[in-house]
Amino acid sequence: MKKTMKHNRWVLVLLGLLMLPLTAMADNDKVIETEQLPAAARTTLSKYFRGKDVALVTMDTEVFGKSYEVVFADGDKIEFNKKGEWKEIKCKTSSVPANLVPTKIMYQIKKRYPTQKIIGIETGKEGYEVKLSSGLEIKFNRKFQVVEID
Repeated sequence: MKKTMKHNRWVLVLLGLLMLPLTAMADNDKVIETEQLPAAARTTLSKYFRGKDVALVTMDTEVFGKSYEVVFADGDKIEFNKKGEWKEIKCKTSSVPANLVPTKIMYQIKKRYPTQKIIGIETGKEGYEVKLSSGLEIKFNRKFQVVEID
C-alpha cells in the first residue's frame, strides 16, 4: 500500500511538471500591430469598424493555436480565432454591426425586442450567445433556435 501511494505521488509530480509548460504557454499575450492580424480579421475591421481608433491589439498563443483581440479606444472589443474569424464582440458605446449578426438571429431580436440593441455576441461550438442593451442574454443553437434566456 505504501509503495502504491509513493508511486502515485511521483506520477502526480511528473504530471504536474509536464503540465507546467502548457499552462505557461496558455496565457502568452503579445502586443502586435493591426497589420499582423490575419487577413480576414483586417477585412472585418476595415469593413465594419472603419473609423474606430484601435487602442490595443494582442495575439494570444494558446496550446492549440492562436487567437487575437482588438480593443478600441472607446472600450469596444472584438476577438478573432487563428483564421481571423470573429469569436466574440463586446460593445460598450455602440452596438454590434448588424451585418456581423447572423440574419436569423437579427430577425428574431428585431421581432421580439424591437427597442433593444445587440451589445455583445459570441459564437462557439454550440451556437451563439447574444447580449442585449437591457442586459438580457439569449442563447441560440446552431439552427438559430432559442435555447436559453437569462
